[in-house]
Amino acid sequence: MRYKVIVIGAGMVGTSIAWHLQKNNSQVLLLDKKSPGLETSYGNAGLIQREAIHVHPFPRKLIELIKMLPNKKTDIRYRWPAVLRYQHALRQYWRFSAPFSVQKIEKEWQTLIEHCTSEHQKMITAADVEDLIRRDGWIEMHRTEDKFKTAVVVAKKAQEQGVEHKVLSLAELKELEPNGNFEGFIGAIHWLNSWQVSNPGALVNAYAKSYQDMQGRIAKCSVKTILPDDNGWQVVTDNEIFYSDHLVVAAGPWSSQLIKPLGYNLPLFPMRGYHQHFETTEKNSINHSLIDMDKGFVMGPMQQGIRITTGAEVSVMDAKKDFGQLQAVLDIAKNILPLKDKVESDPWCGSRPCMPDMKPVIGASGKHNDLWFAFGHGYQGFTLGPITGRIIEELIHNKPLTVDVEPFNAQRFFKS
Repeated sequence: MRYKVIVIGAGMVGTSIAWHLQKNNSQVLLLDKKSPGLETSYGNAGLIQREAIHVHPFPRKLIELIKMLPNKKTDIRYRWPAVLRYQHALRQYWRFSAPFSVQKIEKEWQTLIEHCTSEHQKMITAADVEDLIRRDGWIEMHRTEDKFKTAVVVAKKAQEQGVEHKVLSLAELKELEPNGNFEGFIGAIHWLNSWQVSNPGALVNAYAKSYQDMQGRIAKCSVKTILPDDNGWQVVTDNEIFYSDHLVVAAGPWSSQLIKPLGYNLPLFPMRGYHQHFETTEKNSINHSLIDMDKGFVMGPMQQGIRITTGAEVSVMDAKKDFGQLQAVLDIAKNILPLKDKVESDPWCGSRPCMPDMKPVIGASGKHNDLWFAFGHGYQGFTLGPITGRIIEELIHNKPLTVDVEPFNAQRFFKS
């Protein structure tokens, strides 16, 4: 059967693209080896981050690099095989992290972030999942005076872009979260207009159900090859060949292996993360997601329990799981909240798709007609899925664009 559009990847980004296209009268097929929302979109911190107007540059100060060398930090760890494999991309990441580059990148990045909650709301309403959303923000906690003062200045500046916050004393933090032990912290910032999601995978699945209610189709299969043909594209899977006029690759960290045979060698690299749930009790329940900024991990209230989510690990996709970073995080988290009974026997592990200039790839492929890319959102695919879906729909249907996509085009890497 032939479709108007095939979308590869049923995470938040791919599902949002399929939803927007189907809503606007395209016959769409959504392909993934798993059901919607069961990979990276399942394992995130569950935040729709309206405040995330800043990117995360690579450390450039010598003292910061020296601190990374023992490879014992809780916020970032690395494995040498991955450093060697992705050395070109990591060198680019370091270069793009120069202050003058970051300033330009953030201005472009912010054109996406400003639409994140409004675009999610359209899909939340259509999918009827208000019960999964809490609109009382999350809390950023600090242990050092200098970093806290800097964060407060940054937060005040963010008000110019519609980001709302409140600076919290320890007493105010304790009032909001009476079960927490905040010894060692000196203050916090409450981000007020970011949203919490109590079950990220369920939200993606609900968006997928809304898409299906509009007669969109989902096929669970492994994509082997994508090939151009005379009338568009064919997608060869493990059990069938599908045909379409347009093809969208939104397969997160797996995107590069799909497009490389077509001549696209983009510097996408994965950043692994882990999480573990603990049973919620009267003594450890929390009302907001809490982020320990100095240690780089998240404690979030989820339907499954209290989710402890690590920072990043530079690792190849098929590397054996290493729970050292997670265990180090848990040792700290258990001093903040009384976490006792694990919900699952094995912690979750997944990879985020990252680009060296900290911006996603969104738009036309550049070398083939009717081939579109939407990947590389790093830590913010869950936040930016709906606005990415809207943009891809506008591009395919040749509509005026909500966001200028020039800064996110794939061709920017062909020049460097």
